[in-house]
Amino acid sequence: MIRHFEHIRCPLHRYTFSVRPIREWVEAVCEGRVLNLFAGLTKLAVDEIRNDLNPEMPADFHLDALDFLRNYDGEKFDSILLDPPYAFRKSMELYQGMICSPFRQLKDEIVRHLKPTGLVVTFGYHSVVMGKGRHFVSERLAVFSHGGAIHDTLACVERYLPP
Repeated sequence: MIRHFEHIRCPLHRYTFSVRPIREWVEAVCEGRVLNLFAGLTKLAVDEIRNDLNPEMPADFHLDALDFLRNYDGEKFDSILLDPPYAFRKSMELYQGMICSPFRQLKDEIVRHLKPTGLVVTFGYHSVVMGKGRHFVSERLAVFSHGGAIHDTLACVERYLPP
């Protein structure tokens, strides 16, 4: 059950977290040690481990997100940020044709890297998120309206509550 809904008007930018209202919202929502799987250019004011497939981005790792999750053996995270390219077209246009990992496989792997009661914050044009089947409960939903005919960006915060 979503307990908190927010509607925030802000511009759209290829690097989601470069938009001040979105960046500030993310920084306020994240808890503890954060994994940013699709980091982009913007460093957040959180305890962040950064991964981005593009070697030109300021990141700790430059791996496909699924490869990162399958091979990372470090400490578990309190929060994980998922801000992948939202569509095939976006991946082709904005990421030089580098296609991100299948989203379902990413979600299956994330659970191994998240502490109990940890958060996953998912950005996209849809509300397909971690889900009850993986033992997640939705807590917050933010709609970032960009104006005109531009798609809104949705951000869902879910808490992991393992059995």
